Amino acid sequence: MMKVSKLFRGLLLFFLLGLFVLPSGAFANRPIKIGSFLALTGPASFLGDPELKTLKMYIEEVNAKGGIDGHKVELIYYDTGGKAKEAKDVVKRLIKKDRVDVIIGGSTSGTTLAVIDIIERARIPFISLAGSIKIIQPVKKWVFKTPHTDRMAAAKIFEDMKKRGITKVALITGDGGFDKSGRAQCLDLAPKYGIQIVADEKYSNSDTDMTTQLTKIRSTDAQAILNFGFGKAPAIVTKNVRQLGIKLPLYQSHGVASRKFIELAGKAADGVRFPAAALLVAEKLPDNDPQKKVLMDYKTKYEAKYGPVSTFGGHAYDGLFIVLEAIDRANSLDKAKIRDEIERTKNFIGTGGIFNMSPTDHLGLDLSAFKMLEVKNGDWILVD
Repeated sequence: MMKVSKLFRGLLLFFLLGLFVLPSGAFANRPIKIGSFLALTGPASFLGDPELKTLKMYIEEVNAKGGIDGHKVELIYYDTGGKAKEAKDVVKRLIKKDRVDVIIGGSTSGTTLAVIDIIERARIPFISLAGSIKIIQPVKKWVFKTPHTDRMAAAKIFEDMKKRGITKVALITGDGGFDKSGRAQCLDLAPKYGIQIVADEKYSNSDTDMTTQLTKIRSTDAQAILNFGFGKAPAIVTKNVRQLGIKLPLYQSHGVASRKFIELAGKAADGVRFPAAALLVAEKLPDNDPQKKVLMDYKTKYEAKYGPVSTFGGHAYDGLFIVLEAIDRANSLDKAKIRDEIERTKNFIGTGGIFNMSPTDHLGLDLSAFKMLEVKNGDWILVD
């Protein structure tokens, strides 16, 4: 018995020493598991579709090159239909059943905001693909995002209006989370730019006609109209403005930054201005622009496989590579270490801009990351 006991103790010691030298989180023994929840169906599918395609395309490419430090990347994703309840259910599943290491997703502000408490309690790194500033302000320890905020969009629009001598604006917004948050930012920022909001109209994102609200706007002394929304509604507003013969400059938010808006609005889109990431005008950037190579590489790969790019797919690109670079630096799947490395992201050149995150800034972009665009003859031109 003594000999067996000694042998057992020896084997146990050897086993424990073997475990001792393994990397943190047993990184050497399993793939990197990335969870995602996206609006793949429903009104917001124009967001989720390019996001998923981007994640799949680049994860496939990363794995073909050997993965991250030899570890393959596994994508586990679910469709939320853009619904908050679905988002809560699938995020719980990603955390408890699928046991993912990080989460990238939340196509809409509503679905993202709905899961933040779950994310924070679970202490899992999360990069949102939605626009509301409420996602990162105030800062939440485990929550980051890659799209420009609605507050940034409002500021960029008001800057352009100021250059054009516009001081009175009619605001019209939908009833979604993105729309409501954008409206709040517009109302808060307008006075800082010397702009008076002379009308504040609302519609349901399921409405098919907004002429009633726009007729009221027409009777005001507004010098421009600003619609803050996404999906089909901004295209309907744009068409209705033209149908009513309203000649005022029309602005949209970055929620229309895709070909889908031009397709839906048709010729009525000509003249519409909106802020967007440089991705939409990558070819028009000067060759010395630090983003140009990244933008052109992404655009070329995506369009060869799927067709026209949108900035929404670009947000997924940024989120994915910020996460993968953080994991590579951490050399671990310890969630706290990954979170810390995401927060340390510096000079990451993405499609949305050059990201510099910090403990007080979980986005890492400033207003220079936005470009002001105008629709002209079915395409975009740079205004600034």
